[in-house]
Amino acid sequence: MFINFSDLPGHSNLFLDYLNEFENVSRFFNKNFRDTTNFNSHFQSVTGYNRQHRSELPKIVRKQYDEIEISLKTEKNISLLSEQNTVVIVTGQQLGILGGPLYTIYKTITAIKLARFLNDKYSGYNFLPLFWMESEDHDFEEISSISFIDDNNNLQLVTYTDQLPIEENRGSTGFIKFKESINEFIAEVNKLLRQSEFKEKNLQLINDCYHPGVTFKYAFKKLLLHFFDIYGLVIFDPQDSEVKNLLKPIFRNEILNFRKHSETLVQVSAELEEIYHAQVKVRAVNLFMNYEGGRYLVEPIEDNSFRLKNKRVRFTEEELLKLAEEKPESFSPNVLLRPICQDFLFPTGFYIAGPGEIAYFAQVMPLYNFFDIPDPIIYPRSSATLVEKNISTVLEKYHLTIPDLFIGNEKVIVKLIKNLSAVNVEESFSALSKDIDNSMLKLKTELNEIDKTIAEASDRYKQKIYNTIEDFKNKAMDAEKRKYETAIRQINRVLVNVFPNAILQERELSYFAFSNKYGMDFINVLFTQLEINIFEHQIIEL
Repeated sequence: MFINFSDLPGHSNLFLDYLNEFENVSRFFNKNFRDTTNFNSHFQSVTGYNRQHRSELPKIVRKQYDEIEISLKTEKNISLLSEQNTVVIVTGQQLGILGGPLYTIYKTITAIKLARFLNDKYSGYNFLPLFWMESEDHDFEEISSISFIDDNNNLQLVTYTDQLPIEENRGSTGFIKFKESINEFIAEVNKLLRQSEFKEKNLQLINDCYHPGVTFKYAFKKLLLHFFDIYGLVIFDPQDSEVKNLLKPIFRNEILNFRKHSETLVQVSAELEEIYHAQVKVRAVNLFMNYEGGRYLVEPIEDNSFRLKNKRVRFTEEELLKLAEEKPESFSPNVLLRPICQDFLFPTGFYIAGPGEIAYFAQVMPLYNFFDIPDPIIYPRSSATLVEKNISTVLEKYHLTIPDLFIGNEKVIVKLIKNLSAVNVEESFSALSKDIDNSMLKLKTELNEIDKTIAEASDRYKQKIYNTIEDFKNKAMDAEKRKYETAIRQINRVLVNVFPNAILQERELSYFAFSNKYGMDFINVLFTQLEINIFEHQIIEL
């Protein structure tokens, strides 16, 4: 089953137009992901770009796997990075704890399956999937929590805390090491995972990846390796000092030309705001600097100088350029410059993006011209909701469908009661209000012949009647809910599993909530079931 994204809450008009009405957004994007007639010329452009570091990159990537045993398929894909006809299918994500919500898994599967599809279709090129770990991000709060559903069918957010103040600048999340409190986090996960034949192995995997002393980056990579190494996924760490050395031309260009870049980005963002919404706030300089353990935005000040935001540190342009040349590992791109770094390094044919990423790529596109780099085709990631058999049984019992669950929790309950009740309370009271409205209008017309002041007062009395009827209706509906309390409770359980917090399941729940029930090879189930060429929300029945 597939559901159109326009029938689901929370998706921007820009994303919907990108999927279905590309002509509406063509001014912001150079390439239509549905237009396969231009794929060959796109691949020629991507592979024809002069990357002087082509031979260096495989060595750097392979070095990132030192002391890690990897599959022959991954080994081969790394070596293919040096080939002139290699095209990379890139996706990426922040280092969410336990892999983050399900959509991280879906993005990765999309990249792998798209590479496989393209290899079958375009024999003149090598397509390989690559995951760019967004280890430079500094949003600790966003990556340190994940949700599970407890035995009482309540949604529970489990959070790793390092006891530091929230406002503390911890620097890039990739460098953050887990403290002893990671054991408390795992103990909480242990409580929430229901007893099953797979629980022990799931906890073993979690403990193997997440333990005191290892970094967010290490744990995330080890987990991805466990899931996807067999498919040849190349996992890339942009924090590598050798990678930063390759990126010096990008950093230098941004420092020297930030005004031109930001002016254009502001202009595009303003155009977006007129029609849609600008996803990312434009900054004057698209660079951060690692300084004294923190990660700080570089800001321009007077006299062609710069400072670090919230730090009393200043640099002349010459000093900043010298730092970029001699210590490039001190710098990292912001969200708008990151794709430029990515596609400068790799011959990126496609970037697998979620709805929010597609929106910010509309702002990024002008930068490709400034840096003279071929831009990738932005390919929407697969999106899915997992529906277990017991949920399908409950829906069938109460004559509800899966799409019904996304209309809003209160509306679902109203529809449930309507299906069960011989009396439609909503319609009955609506008919009553309509009758009163007609009667009061007739009365007002008649009273107007007697006294206009009295006639005018009828509107006030009518409103009082409406207020009384509304109160009466609410009491009737509460009584109805009590009558169908068991059914409502069952549907609320369904909603927690399918549409938790009125948010798509893929954005809320952990993969381990399902592998604990369905086994350690559940990743293969998802890989088999997930469609990558139907650009609607998929329902996967388990």
